[in-house]
Amino acid sequence: MNTVDDDELQSVVAMMTDEEKIDFVSGHGLWRTTAIERLGIPAIVMTDGTYGVRYSTTQIDSGSDPEAALSAFLAVVNRRAEDGGAGMFGDTHPATCFPNGNLLGCSWDTSLAEQLGQALAAECQALGVDLLLGPGINIRRTPLAGRAYEYYSEDPVVSGDLAAGLIRGLQGAGVGASLKHFACNNSEIDRTNMSSDVDERALREIYLAGFERAIAKSDPWTVMSAYNPLNGAQAAESRWLLTDVLREEWGYNGVVISDWHAIKDRPAAVHAGTDLDMPESGPRKARLRAALQAGHLDCEALDRSCRRILSFVRSLVGKRRAVGPVDLDRHHELARRMAAESIVLLKNDTAALPLKDMAGKRLLVVGTGAIQPTIQGSGSATTNPYRVDVPLDEIRALAAEAAIDFMPFAKNGGDLGTQIADAVAKARLADMVLVFANHRTGDEGEGTDRSDISLADGQDALIEALTSTGCRTIVALTMPDAVAMPWIDKVDAVLACFYPGQGGGAALARVLFGKVNPSGKLSTTLPVKIQDIPGFHTYPGENGHHLYSESIFAGYRYYDVRAVKPLFPFGHGLSYTHFVYGDLSVDAEAVVPGSPVRLQFKVGNTGEVFGQEVVQIFVRPIEPGLKRPVRELKAFSKHALAPGETATVNIELLPRDFQYFDTATGRWTLRATAFAIEVAASSRDIRLSRVLPCVPEPTPAPRIKTTSSPAIVFSHPKAEPALKGFIVERLKLGEDEAQKLIDGTRQSFFGFYDALSWSIGESISEGELAVLFDAINEDTSPELR
Repeated sequence: MNTVDDDELQSVVAMMTDEEKIDFVSGHGLWRTTAIERLGIPAIVMTDGTYGVRYSTTQIDSGSDPEAALSAFLAVVNRRAEDGGAGMFGDTHPATCFPNGNLLGCSWDTSLAEQLGQALAAECQALGVDLLLGPGINIRRTPLAGRAYEYYSEDPVVSGDLAAGLIRGLQGAGVGASLKHFACNNSEIDRTNMSSDVDERALREIYLAGFERAIAKSDPWTVMSAYNPLNGAQAAESRWLLTDVLREEWGYNGVVISDWHAIKDRPAAVHAGTDLDMPESGPRKARLRAALQAGHLDCEALDRSCRRILSFVRSLVGKRRAVGPVDLDRHHELARRMAAESIVLLKNDTAALPLKDMAGKRLLVVGTGAIQPTIQGSGSATTNPYRVDVPLDEIRALAAEAAIDFMPFAKNGGDLGTQIADAVAKARLADMVLVFANHRTGDEGEGTDRSDISLADGQDALIEALTSTGCRTIVALTMPDAVAMPWIDKVDAVLACFYPGQGGGAALARVLFGKVNPSGKLSTTLPVKIQDIPGFHTYPGENGHHLYSESIFAGYRYYDVRAVKPLFPFGHGLSYTHFVYGDLSVDAEAVVPGSPVRLQFKVGNTGEVFGQEVVQIFVRPIEPGLKRPVRELKAFSKHALAPGETATVNIELLPRDFQYFDTATGRWTLRATAFAIEVAASSRDIRLSRVLPCVPEPTPAPRIKTTSSPAIVFSHPKAEPALKGFIVERLKLGEDEAQKLIDGTRQSFFGFYDALSWSIGESISEGELAVLFDAINEDTSPELR
């Protein structure tokens, strides 16, 4: 982002009064920054949206009464998908509702994400929006999480790369992005108070890694902190998170924004590195004013936030451009294409799909979702779609030569048993039946986690009954995340549509009839049952703490390390064609510190139709220094191939891709006997593999203390000779006698000083030994060099 000259920024901030500074680092109303007219500083407008622009005409256009703003904000957050109509969308401006993150993540396509960013930017500019509050990339740690539908994946590589694509598209067109929610917003239960308690390895390797990756690849102009405390400290008030890691380690120079009303201690948030408090809050501004007047607020920290916001505002204003009417029809077609290329074909026995040669055939469509589709989740990201494809209409348009019957199936549609019997009777007369199934709406969304992963009442029984007719049975699933499928072995085909946006109806029809070859791959693991979910036994936490008990073994890593068979594995997705992999080569003979590894292989389409294949690169450590996942995704790419076409794929693995975070040394470390580089179609479908030996980094010597066991002391390469010389000099012994004293401690399991004291009593004090050990640890003693 182009920034204004630092000296000029400092000069403008120096002209601000204390009251203006307090206003400037606080929102103005619900969706604006504060303008300071006397200094020529305008306001910018921001609004929600990761998969669509949610522009509220009353909230943004009508001013900034704080009470009204808070009421409006809560009304948005608390809306549920089943409210429908005005209850769902209120006074928001119609816009394109693109596929939600849960489906876009299955595209594994960064170019699609970039096109989405460009389209969102166009709609923002048409409405006068400078900053769009997204994308959200929290790890989908549990499918129960109420906001899982907004997020891309359980893996930081997929999450980070897709987010970077969207941010590049959005900011390249002049609209700012806000990467959120930093960090560990993985549950909606008491979300502003429940501490996400996560060990540092899991934080570094899983939960922060996607943010780090997205920032490195796209430089978002803002980062939004999370509602929840992280390891006991509010995310918006964590200096470790926002300054030590984000700014000092990662070099981030943009603006940190709070989530709406997330700050509890405003002065602490300033000191931690939160620049802009959103939205406007009289009480929080009063607390900041009081801290400043009492001398409890670091004035330089306040000025620093003012400079960042000023640079950001001026840069955004400079990127405003006059735009004509947005081509919403073109955006609708993009929404259709995105959904069609992201839908996941989970199962397709005996080539049940695509549906072909429909003349004279009878298709039974069952389920209210065919005429009233759920296209998105609930909460602040909800978009008012300007049009919605009705799946049944789209199916009829593509199969006009077939006889298509429809029957709704809903809890409020009468006795479920009678509805199932009616559906079975009609299925016996049909050639195939398409069931629209969905999770229970209304019990998930922002502010509320799901209570289970079951389908809506009666739908499992309906599907089971339909399979008993012998009629080909196809299930199309709408869901925020995983659902249980107890009937999976009995149906012929299953399509996972997640939340497909306003073009989902046409997208599904195109996939069903082979107009589009499905190429989506799961970006999360689907469990067989709710008890298989990683960390389920400590979810959702208690007494204000939510322990991430699975640590680094999130998602597929957990299923692998426990040898648990998932319903469908991470990365899984079928096609109407077939792909083969071959000719893997690497440009290195070993994995060595600081050097990348480049691999090349071929993937070919051996089928009869055009298709796209997502190739996934996993790294599997062999005899690592610490416990590590069986394998981890490190790169991916998507390839479009005509029938008979073969592509040569080149992928570079960076040094970091082989490392883990060593909490003992506080740095990324390379240590293993070897690594298997695996080219895969999913985490459980490894197609090619090459093992490379590893030249590990030297193991750092342990820090030793007088209470360390002799085994630990002697594992330090300089400890034994230093001890021997010390004992010779201090006790006036010969070298052989000193060596016997040292050897006499080796079998002890208690502290070294206690073990030595059995032989020498108090001839050497513990303090003297501590001084020696400090010198060994710091390598400061001349005789140790």
